[in-house]
Amino acid sequence: MTGGTPAAGETLPGAGDEGDDAVDRVVCHVDMDCFYASCERLRHPDLAGEPVVVGMGYEPGDSIGAVATASYEAREFGVESAMPISKALELLPRREDADPDDPDAPDPEETGRYVPVDLDFYEEVASEVKAVLRDCADTRREVSIDEAYLDVTDRTSWAAAGGGGSPSDGGGGDGTDDGPDDPPPSGAAGPAEARTLAEGYARHVKDRIEREAGVPASVGVAPNMSAAKVASDADKPDGLVVVPPGSVAEFLAPLPTADVHGVGPVTEETLAELGIETAGDLAAADRDRLAEALGERGPELSRRAAGDDDREVTPTGLPKSLSRESALPTTADESTKRETVSALAADVARRARERGCLYRTIGIKAVEPPFDVNTRARSLPGPVDDPDLVEEVALDLLTEFDDARVRKLGVRVSKLDFAETDQATLGGFDAGDGGGQGQGGKRETRSEGGDGGKLTDWVDGPPDRGGDESGSIAERERRGTDEGQASLGDWS
Repeated sequence: MTGGTPAAGETLPGAGDEGDDAVDRVVCHVDMDCFYASCERLRHPDLAGEPVVVGMGYEPGDSIGAVATASYEAREFGVESAMPISKALELLPRREDADPDDPDAPDPEETGRYVPVDLDFYEEVASEVKAVLRDCADTRREVSIDEAYLDVTDRTSWAAAGGGGSPSDGGGGDGTDDGPDDPPPSGAAGPAEARTLAEGYARHVKDRIEREAGVPASVGVAPNMSAAKVASDADKPDGLVVVPPGSVAEFLAPLPTADVHGVGPVTEETLAELGIETAGDLAAADRDRLAEALGERGPELSRRAAGDDDREVTPTGLPKSLSRESALPTTADESTKRETVSALAADVARRARERGCLYRTIGIKAVEPPFDVNTRARSLPGPVDDPDLVEEVALDLLTEFDDARVRKLGVRVSKLDFAETDQATLGGFDAGDGGGQGQGGKRETRSEGGDGGKLTDWVDGPPDRGGDESGSIAERERRGTDEGQASLGDWS
């Protein structure tokens, strides 16, 4: 045992010996709750219970920037991730602007605490979270700074706690329904009735994160990745949801199709047109009909909705591009568009630097209502790591859309180079030079759905085209199929 956690091949006490007949995988999906806000509360305890808004490109007292994350208390006022700070301030004024003696000032009870992002501090906390995850599981898929899958089948099992046997056996170690060896009832949310060793191990992981990193996490436990992800979102914040083998389909059935792992906004709309509203509907749908409407993804989504997902937890590979997009209330306001693109450009450039990669192409996306997707890109003379250049080029490309009404904007860097080289810049590059405006007039008419106010993380393409999700449950994780938070990027 290392640090109180079983090493590979070991289990927590009582997990049983090799040869137990529990063969179903045990997958945990760990999802940090409002991670940036939680980090701020960690070092500023007076923020506990307060509406907290963390802003990208924001400085105290300013109204410029975008919401990186909003605490649950702030979300009650309508503040959402990727919303311009100026809009957030309309919904939730700053605490500093409140004055109980001034009838024209905001009510202190309807104000929030605004803080700028501190990426260095968040990375320090994230490293402590990652250390716990690495100690708790040898097989991990670290999706982003606030999200990871763990396959802990070699550390625990679905056997009932306190007696042996599987919870599906109906009771204690002797297989009967009653008696002194009956397992205790589950202490987790979800369909689990009896407490299992898997539940105990997941609680161990959850408690260690809070104890050692100081921030809360929600954990979903299930026999496959998609069900574990849905489970982690089902009882936020600070939740633990356990979905034992044999109960996955029942657990998923009443949920809206948007909650099925891999269903994005456009797919949700298509399914609704087919009369498919819930995961149960999707599981029971004619798969040939789904294939006609959605291609090969249709039957796959139906299988996931039925609880059938045989994907293995594997480490995330190197991306081909890094990008961010922000859904907005439809606007033609030039300052709002430039403010948003500047914030997105800064975040994308930072992520590239975190991953240690250079990039040769910088591009933007502008989505005009209802679903007209326009992309513009510019190739550079060589690979660079230059955040100022990313912003400069992105804003220059945006000028084509100065008069356009847009509902979504995005910034992307591509043609990535992960070779270990000295940091490069192109200080003499003029963003106004024509240079390679690739994908100039490319339009797509139904590649984006958008649910408003989400900052999504792409790897190699829009979430709904790649067959996987990114944003609510349906929009957060393009890389394998997220919560309303601008992620620090993939774990590396």
